Amino acid sequence: MAESRRVRVGVQVAPALGDFADVRRAALAAEELGADVLFGWDHFFPLGRAEERAGKHFEGWMTLASWAEATSRVELGMLVSCVAYRNPDLLADMARTVDHISGGRVVLGLGAGFRRFEYEAYGYEFGTAGERVAQLAEAARRVRGRLRVLNPPADVPLLLAANGPKALRVVAEHADRWHTFAAGEELTRASRVVDDRCAEVGRDPAEIERSAFVRGDPSEVGPDFLARGVTTFVVLVEGPVFGMAEVRRWLGWRDRVNGGAGG
Repeated sequence: MAESRRVRVGVQVAPALGDFADVRRAALAAEELGADVLFGWDHFFPLGRAEERAGKHFEGWMTLASWAEATSRVELGMLVSCVAYRNPDLLADMARTVDHISGGRVVLGLGAGFRRFEYEAYGYEFGTAGERVAQLAEAARRVRGRLRVLNPPADVPLLLAANGPKALRVVAEHADRWHTFAAGEELTRASRVVDDRCAEVGRDPAEIERSAFVRGDPSEVGPDFLARGVTTFVVLVEGPVFGMAEVRRWLGWRDRVNGGAGG
């Protein structure tokens, strides 16, 4: 699978710990540097230490819509949108609208959610892990169905972030792209589960693009992920600095692996 796809680099710009102008500048810088995908996030507070939760933060989908207007080339998406926070049909309509704003550059990321304090702070029921995975499966089905009947429609790729065995079956059934939080042998095991579940549902596992968060020296970290099937490498950029040095390193590595400039 890694041999059949070009390496791509995604940049997740956290809309937190800075003014909105800072967030916007970081998004534009990611596109200008040549990132393939620009990701936001669907959180209500800055992540990290508990004392940082009172820091500046902006809502993810509104931020993504603004990026759709401000950028012109880079693919856009949420890594990822928690399916418990919105009616899935509404979420499909939101993604479809941002896709049209951007000229067809949206990838819709979905996840089951995992931060209890965010659910409770905004009045959502956290539920069990099994209930959240069931929500993910239902949301994926409903999103696909709603996208088909909206006018005008949108052909939006579906990215699912998942690691557990039950969630990986949902990936095999519905995802165009799979984002994993695993690395090393854990990643290999999870990838085999996706392959096996694809066989059970009659899908070619090579249809599913695989991505992961990365950090560190690309020449040391990248080849191992690539050998395990990952071809989209996502770098997190956080405030208040929103530094791009690591993004530049990964883009340079991408270009060397792909045998030329650009993704």
